[in-house]
Amino acid sequence: MSSRFTAVSEFQIRRLTEHVPWTDARNALAAVSENQECRDTGWQEEPYKTAVELAALLDGFPRYPKQHPCGLVLSRDPIQDQTPVFISSKGYPTTHFEMESVESVGLVKMDILAQGGLAVIRDTLELLEEKGIRPDLERLEPWDDPAIWKMIATGEARGVHHIESPAMISLAKMCNARDIRYFFYVGGNDSADTVRIINEQAESTGYDFRAIHIPKTVDNDLAVNDHCPGYGSAGRFVAQAFMGLNLDNRALQGVLIGVVMGRHAGFLTATAVLARKYVEEGPHLIYLPERTFSKEKFLADVERVHREYGRCVVAVSEGIQDATGTPVSLSLSDRQEQDAHGNLQLSGTDMLGDLLAGLVRDNLKIKRVRADTFGYLQRSFMGVVSDRDAHEARELGEIAVQYAMWDNVDGSMVIRRPVLNYSVSYDLVHLSEVAGKTRTMPGEFINEDCNGVTEKFYSYCRPLMGSGFPESHRLRAPNVPKIMDS
Repeated sequence: MSSRFTAVSEFQIRRLTEHVPWTDARNALAAVSENQECRDTGWQEEPYKTAVELAALLDGFPRYPKQHPCGLVLSRDPIQDQTPVFISSKGYPTTHFEMESVESVGLVKMDILAQGGLAVIRDTLELLEEKGIRPDLERLEPWDDPAIWKMIATGEARGVHHIESPAMISLAKMCNARDIRYFFYVGGNDSADTVRIINEQAESTGYDFRAIHIPKTVDNDLAVNDHCPGYGSAGRFVAQAFMGLNLDNRALQGVLIGVVMGRHAGFLTATAVLARKYVEEGPHLIYLPERTFSKEKFLADVERVHREYGRCVVAVSEGIQDATGTPVSLSLSDRQEQDAHGNLQLSGTDMLGDLLAGLVRDNLKIKRVRADTFGYLQRSFMGVVSDRDAHEARELGEIAVQYAMWDNVDGSMVIRRPVLNYSVSYDLVHLSEVAGKTRTMPGEFINEDCNGVTEKFYSYCRPLMGSGFPESHRLRAPNVPKIMDS
C-alpha cells in the first residue's frame, strides 16, 4: 500500500499493516475482517477499504518488472550479456534488476523525468473540447479564485503537483490556506533558490505575493552575508569538542583526527582553532576544502607534529579534495554512498576518518590512531548555543517580516559587519545575489602551509561564539626532585 496513493502518512500505514496476518492480497479483506487485532483499526473506512480492494484486484499480475518507466540503463556491450532481460510490452529489452542492483553490477542508470501534470492538462483540455468547452489557459487567474483556495484549504489537492503529498495536504488543512500573501523560508543556498522560483512564479501570474529568504546554515557559506545564523552555535560546539579531544589526546598520546561538516566551505572546521589555548595544544593541523589535500603532505605534517609533541590532533573538513577536485573520501575508497539528492554522502558516515586513520597507521607506524566523525550532532546540539547567534537569528526574522509587510518587497535577508569587532547591520538584497551561490573561506583566513588558519580568521570568528566561552586550564606545579628509587 502506498502512502502517496492513499494520502495517508507512513506512520498511519505502518500502524495498520503491522497487524495484517500473512496472506495473499486477494484474501486480505477477509483476513483483516476476521482477525481480532484488525477489527478496530479502521480497515472498513476509506481510503483503506479501497486500497485493500485494489490490492486484491492487482494480485496475480507480474511483479518482478519494477515500475520504473523513466529509467534508462547504459551498457558498452549488449545489455543481455550483462543482466537478465525480458521484452516489455512496447518491445524494449528491460532488465530484471531493480535500480540499486543495476548500479551495483557496474551499469550506468539514468533517470529521464517528465512532468506528468502537463499530460493531465492536455487530457483535460481534450475532454473539455469534446463537450465544446475551450478554456483560455493564458487568461486563467487561479491565484484569485476562491474555489481553488477552498480546495487547497480543505485538503482536496490530491493530484495537484507540489501540494499533493500527505504532508502538504495536512499542512494546508492546518493552516486553512485560503489567501497566502507572505512566504518566509529559513535555510541555506537551496532554500534561497526555492524562494526565487516561487517568487518568479507569483510575478509571472500577477499574484500579489511577498517571498523572503532568511539565512540559516552552519556551513556559513551564503554569498553577501558576513556570517549566517547557526554558524556561531555550531562553531561553539566544534571548538568545545576539540577542547575535550585535545585533553584526551594529551593524556593518551597518539594521533586523533576529528572530521567536521563542510562540503565546499571550511568555516565550521576552522572554528576548531578556538580550542587551542597554548602553542603545543591541538588541533595542531586543520585541513579545509578550499585548499588541495595532498596525502603525502598530510603524512609529513602529522609525522612532524608527532615527533615534536609526541602526539597530534587534526581537524579535517568532510569536503577536502585532491588535486583533481575529487573528494578525498572518494579518491581513497571504492565505497560510495549518496544522499537523497544524489550528492556524495559526506556527513553521517565514518568513511573519511577511517581512511585517514588507516593512512597514518599504515605509513607512519604510529600505534594509537583514532578518528571521530562529528556527524549531525554538531548542528543540532541544544546544550551549546551562542547567545549572540540566537539574538541575531531572532532579529533577522523580525526584520524580514517588517520588510515584507511595511515595505512590501521581496528578497534575501543578509547580515553585514560594518566593523570587525563588533557590530552587525541587517539588509535585504535581491534573491539572485544569494540563490544558488556558495561562499568559501577567503585566502587571508588560511595559512601559507594550507594546514591551519590565520589570526585574521580568529578575530573574525571569535565574536560569533558568544559570551561565556569556556577555556581549558592547567595546574601549574613546580618540579620536585625524585626521592624514590626506581
